[in-house]
Amino acid sequence: MNPKSKQIENYIEAHIEVYLERLRRACAQPSISAQNRGLEEMAELCVEMLKDIDVDAELVRANGPPVVLGRVVGDGQRSLLFYNHYDVQPVDPLDEWETAPFEAVIRDGKFYARGAADNKGAIVSRICALEAYLAHHEHLPVDILWVIEGEEEVGSPHLDQFVDRHADTLRQVYACVWEAGGKDARGRYEISLGCKGLLYVTLRARGADTDLHSALAAIVANPVWRLSWALNALKGSDGRVQIPGFYDSVQPITPAQREALAAWDYPESETRDLYGIDGFLGDLSGERLKEALIFSPTCNIAGFHAGYGGPGSKTVLPREATAKLDFRLVPDQSPEEIVAQLRAYLDAQGFSDVEIVASDGEHPVSGDPEHPFTQSAVRAAERVYGHTPAVLPMMSGTGPVHVLCGQFGVPIATAGVGYSGSRAHGPNEHIHVADFIEGIKYIVALLDEFAA
Repeated sequence: MNPKSKQIENYIEAHIEVYLERLRRACAQPSISAQNRGLEEMAELCVEMLKDIDVDAELVRANGPPVVLGRVVGDGQRSLLFYNHYDVQPVDPLDEWETAPFEAVIRDGKFYARGAADNKGAIVSRICALEAYLAHHEHLPVDILWVIEGEEEVGSPHLDQFVDRHADTLRQVYACVWEAGGKDARGRYEISLGCKGLLYVTLRARGADTDLHSALAAIVANPVWRLSWALNALKGSDGRVQIPGFYDSVQPITPAQREALAAWDYPESETRDLYGIDGFLGDLSGERLKEALIFSPTCNIAGFHAGYGGPGSKTVLPREATAKLDFRLVPDQSPEEIVAQLRAYLDAQGFSDVEIVASDGEHPVSGDPEHPFTQSAVRAAERVYGHTPAVLPMMSGTGPVHVLCGQFGVPIATAGVGYSGSRAHGPNEHIHVADFIEGIKYIVALLDEFAA
């Protein structure tokens, strides 16, 4: 580490309380995209926080909440994209929060608030990193293009409008520091290079015009049975999706990706304990478990709704049944392809009456562990965290990587401040204060890589 880098680290340590107060302020502003709550105010706060550290920032408006666009001109030859989102998940169930979700509390070295892990902690850590770096350097070693959207938690339905307007600029970006990431159940830092795609559908079966007396089940079709039989046709007892052609577009794992998986020491026992399960699906373990988690597409029933679910009994024949399904996709599956296959399969199985309502979906993107940007991210992590991070070609979750980066061939590496127990999306979301501070140092170390 050069002397100036050590000075920056000392500067960061001396400003921890300032940084935590900045994070408190960000988390105090509700910004729930599912409820359209506080998004405009949060976008304006992001602009204000960026301008406070001399980042040129503006709101870009189209349909949906505004996108925050920040720019910093550096003295290098490359442009680096930062991607974040300022929206958060709803706080329900509120009664399971130990403290108010938008009133940050530090307890036992942990910072509790909605958005702390996903994704305001990462936003603020990057703001603090740029401020610390520029306090010791006249310029950044790269140009920064910073995109902070407000709809990631609802599938980024309008981000493509922003991308269409700025496509020429995005094509010129060298690489992207993505919004996710953090530490696993053993405290090892993880870097992901892409994400799975997503198709979200609602299946609906209808019967009579209204709920009926259940005595009529002898002569009137029950849509709950109808939908149950349709769902049963989608997946075998071995866990394999039965839709013809579902796996046809799945690309083989590259040798470099398989090598990265082999080097990944996945914390199986700690993860089972964290999830409260005795074992993984199909008794998977070792290399097969890691390959399934990262490279296997899924068909998941996220919810099933029909009839009466209240206290006591109600003998009713429901008029309608709905199921929510999500398909996690891997390269080169596409949402459009899968929904067409789903429709054709249900029709062939005699379920043409089952309605499908589909989202636009998101395309999958996997990364190259051997890309020079990946190696820069690994070296920066080794410097800050004291060990070689796990490098995952894709994260098992989904984000708008394809629309912002993948379609332009821009590689990504995640950089987050959460950990496996952060409870993102759930009650009592939190991060370790130490991880937040290390996240600041990591961005500084990554900038040093470009300076070198």
